Amino acid sequence: MTLKPSLPALAVCTAAIALAACSNGSDTASSGESGSAGSNSGGSGDIVRINLDPYPSTYTPRPSGTTLIRGATVLDGIGGQIENGDVLIENGRIAAVGTGLEAPDGATVVDGAGRYVTPGIIDIHSHLGAYPSPGVSAHSDGNEATEPVTAEVWVEHSVWPQDPGFEHALAGGVTTLHVLPGSANLFGGRGITLRNVPGRTVQEMKFPDAPYTLKMACGENPSRVYGNRGRSPATDMGNMAGYRASWIEASNYRDSWHEYWEAAENGEDVDPPTQDLELDTLMGVLEGEILVQQHCYRADQMAQIMDMAEEFGYQVTTFHHAVEAYKIPDLLAEHNVCAAVWADWGGFKMEAYDTVRENLAMTHANGACAMIHSDDANGIQRLNQEIAKALADGRRAGLDISEAEAWAWASSRPAQALGIGDETGSLQEGYRADVVLWSGNPFSTYTRADQVWIDGALSYDRRNTDLQPVRDFMLGQPGEGEQ
Repeated sequence: MTLKPSLPALAVCTAAIALAACSNGSDTASSGESGSAGSNSGGSGDIVRINLDPYPSTYTPRPSGTTLIRGATVLDGIGGQIENGDVLIENGRIAAVGTGLEAPDGATVVDGAGRYVTPGIIDIHSHLGAYPSPGVSAHSDGNEATEPVTAEVWVEHSVWPQDPGFEHALAGGVTTLHVLPGSANLFGGRGITLRNVPGRTVQEMKFPDAPYTLKMACGENPSRVYGNRGRSPATDMGNMAGYRASWIEASNYRDSWHEYWEAAENGEDVDPPTQDLELDTLMGVLEGEILVQQHCYRADQMAQIMDMAEEFGYQVTTFHHAVEAYKIPDLLAEHNVCAAVWADWGGFKMEAYDTVRENLAMTHANGACAMIHSDDANGIQRLNQEIAKALADGRRAGLDISEAEAWAWASSRPAQALGIGDETGSLQEGYRADVVLWSGNPFSTYTRADQVWIDGALSYDRRNTDLQPVRDFMLGQPGEGEQ
């Protein structure tokens, strides 16, 4: 493979970005209308629909005033850098980005001299809440490892909102995170995108209108888990057969619903199909409503998955871990699929053996959509340092990638791959004011997040303990001493 020495400033990642809008199409609109499924419509005149969002977000942004961050180095998250720049926040949104901005009456003015401003970090692969701290068996709620196909489970029903990891991530500049089930199964269940805010319920943390996702896993994990039990899948070919059998079943299920809707809308007295939670999720993928986030390491396996997606007419949004993405950037770009990777993890099992530290930079520089992820309760606290490592490795390999360009790996790229790229992930007028003010250059190990705004509300301040949230769990039990 011949490496390109540079990349134009942040080529737009197109992997499934438009899928969130697919619900406006005529086909998906018929399945997307809310209503109770499973009841008999024969003779009643009511057409049964499938409720795609029975547990809607109840997130309400905290009140925010007007804030002007003045005189900082601004990395806008889409490849731009402004020296001595200003960011104006009004009504929870980015009102302006530039230089020499005037402070409106009553605005709080923050001196950013010598510091950096960026969009909030978005972690596309987290298990916070589903594998919370402390990591005891009673909290191990992320893998429904009972059947190879468990597309019917939703990780939001396992998320514990009091996980102290959320606050630790906030102190690292994380404003949005995508929580996934584990990777034991071919189809592990639905993932959910959360605002990194305190909440008594997971609904209070759910990113409004963010698409659901489906966690899939290829390779060693499902074949090891079920092969060791003497059942299928036990091999890579068993994995592929299992996927394909499920997609065939889901295609038939989708067809049965569309046949029912067409007949019912024509006035025929017909009964609806029997609702199936597993197939509802898979049908959602086929309809473009649910975004596929797939655990996969090897290049050849990713290529096979993309071929299968073409066979059944769905889109893979992102390959996670993807330690061999650097081998197939052209295929990823051709299929509009992103790669979410670590900076330098690899070699811990055979399918992760052929990794290189330049993976992220090489994948990006050769035209594919690439980004950082954590998959770790500690790593999520320092994703700014992880992209710094990946950037440094790429530069040592001769790739000319700017800091402004690289920041997209932790902001606009994951936002786009989660279907929320028109709401957050960059400092653009009208976007949610998810903003981090860093103590210095965020690519330095000495830099810390000084202040973090979520929807324009100051949510963390390193120098103000009143703005450092503490979950009830961290307060301990009466009589057990101070924290």
